[in-house]
Amino acid sequence: MQQALSEADLAELNGDVPVGAVIVKSGQIIARGHNQREFAHDTTAHAEIVAIREACKKLQRWILDDCDLYVTLEPCLMCFGAIIQARIANVYFGAYDPKTGACGSVAETAALKESALNHHTRIAGGMLEEECAQKLKGFFQNKRDLAKLKQINKQESKNHEQKK
Repeated sequence: MQQALSEADLAELNGDVPVGAVIVKSGQIIARGHNQREFAHDTTAHAEIVAIREACKKLQRWILDDCDLYVTLEPCLMCFGAIIQARIANVYFGAYDPKTGACGSVAETAALKESALNHHTRIAGGMLEEECAQKLKGFFQNKRDLAKLKQINKQESKNHEQKK
């Protein structure tokens, strides 16, 4: 999970929400990904999707049933769909996502466990939860603070122009 947190730092440096992911096979990291939606102007460029694409290219196959995914934030429905399609064995996530989480927070994917799917991904949440959550909270607090500063500067500029 520490490596996924490092990937999240890269996302933040690019102005993206700090979410990072790594895919592990036989104890070795084979793929990395971080959120690139803003950077790539691609709504599907979530950390999980980026890492899954890289792993598939590296292994030259789309089935990743001998791999585990570590991600700093609970996967959304889109990402969980990709995880199921790739047949990833285990998903370990850090912070829970009360707005879009698909592993119990918003959508209950446990129903999929009883479905007709021929593969069932095991899910464990809360790994380094506080550290992952703090990274996200800090990012969004900084965005709010910056927006307030811009608003203040805009108002001061307007006031200055009116005094001329």
